[in-house]
Amino acid sequence: MSNTIDLIKRVEGQLRNSVLFREDTIYALSTAEGKAGIAVIRISGPACRSIYHGLCPSKPFLKPRYATIRTLYHPDSSESEILDSEALVLFFPNPKTVTGDDVLELHVHGGSATVKAVLSAIPKCAAEGPIRYAEPGEFTKRAFLNDRLDLAQVEALSETLAAETEQQRRAAVRGSSGSLGRTYEGWRQSLLHARAEMEALIDFSEDQHFDESPASLVGNVTNQVRQILQSIHVHEGASERSELLRNGIKIALVGPPNVGKSSFMNQIIGREASIVSGESGTTRDIVEANLDIRGYLCTFADTAGFRSSVPLDPTGSLGSEDVIGAVEIEGIRRARVKATQSDVIIVLTSIEMDTLGKPQIRFDMETLKLAAGSKERLVIVNKRDAVSDDDLRVLVQRFAEEVLGKVDGLEGIRPIPISCKEAQDLGSDQIDPGGLRGVIDALVTSFTTMTSLPATLQDLHGVTERQRQLLVKCRRHLEDYLETVGYTERVSENGPHCQLNDSEDTDITMAAEHLRYAANDLGRITGRGDVGDVEEILGVIFEK
Repeated sequence: MSNTIDLIKRVEGQLRNSVLFREDTIYALSTAEGKAGIAVIRISGPACRSIYHGLCPSKPFLKPRYATIRTLYHPDSSESEILDSEALVLFFPNPKTVTGDDVLELHVHGGSATVKAVLSAIPKCAAEGPIRYAEPGEFTKRAFLNDRLDLAQVEALSETLAAETEQQRRAAVRGSSGSLGRTYEGWRQSLLHARAEMEALIDFSEDQHFDESPASLVGNVTNQVRQILQSIHVHEGASERSELLRNGIKIALVGPPNVGKSSFMNQIIGREASIVSGESGTTRDIVEANLDIRGYLCTFADTAGFRSSVPLDPTGSLGSEDVIGAVEIEGIRRARVKATQSDVIIVLTSIEMDTLGKPQIRFDMETLKLAAGSKERLVIVNKRDAVSDDDLRVLVQRFAEEVLGKVDGLEGIRPIPISCKEAQDLGSDQIDPGGLRGVIDALVTSFTTMTSLPATLQDLHGVTERQRQLLVKCRRHLEDYLETVGYTERVSENGPHCQLNDSEDTDITMAAEHLRYAANDLGRITGRGDVGDVEEILGVIFEK
């Protein structure tokens, strides 16, 4: 019963769209609202010619794809009221247009009153069929339904409009080429063809003669499935890298109190986001700030200082600065969670004088171990201005060998000495104020490692999180198929070889169902195929 209801809803939606797209002409302001030099009004639908004649009476129709200067008149004005004396008008005939329908563009002067006057005049033009203002994303939706774009390209368009950094723009452009959609549609067609052959084997094996045996057919299908699975693994990995570009790279600043985490963050982002104080435990909660670093969107998180070697006092009754109270305990807990959820961990240490006046590097071992568990990490030594250059080299070398060298995962890490005080005092006109530029260089190197793809796989930067989730579901169905057919891979002296169940032991019906489920997931990525929830997918995507 539920399947029947879903089918009825889908047919109703398709009928509603077919009527809507056959009769309605839509229009909208394509450029941003507000005063501008030029405003572009886009019109799409069968009434484009009628609208032109209503706004430009007694003028011949336009030559397709040629810009022409026209005076726009109000269609209902008996006195030939001029809306815009010099508008640039273009006509694009279907089907090779942005929407697949006839498109008329009006490039008018960008004053608010002019734009409002032209917009209000368009629906008053005499035409067959309704003329209405477009719903959010409706131009793009028409492009999809007229096969001008697939859903992967639509998502890329959305990402292009939302891009704020250079790397976000590049990732969005990669997804707009259509290659991803063609790839996924090719996989879907392969699975549909394989499923059809297997179902034919089920229905007609006793009545028809097949060119290949059932075992050979299953073996060929399995080889196709294995190749698609290998490609899906590559796409899943690429999507994780592209999501770092879209959503930003999360960076956690950790270390003991008073090593300069807040000062470092303020210097990096160029404003006072965190409170700086000589009092231990000033930063209790997490302070976050976004920054564009050479095209990469980053989110820095200044966290509470770790004091794991200090006695705890959950009640806060002892009143000593050397005792951690309940609020600071919670701050440290949140800092620990934030660090484990971050993509990059920056451990800050500092040069301090011991009781004998000798310089030493102050650090927290727990933060070093947190960094060791992260794929990308930096270790920074602040307050380099407290010692001479010779003493600094000795301190850093000893710290790298005697401390970092004994922490699994931090061997070979070279600490970066900086001075937040020098960066603040000297200003940004210096070549490398306080050594912070060296930190930026190291971060960008990490960002490149985290997000780069080989030249042959650059288009995979367009894989979105929605697509990745559907690829995961597709992969699981294909893995279920391999399990159903009893696929195993073994390695022998002659190299790897594959083994399948005997054809009599294989549940062909269930294997074909797994292929159907996998193909449906691929159809949801591109919006193609007989997928029950396409209407819901469209509603979510196009409104963006």
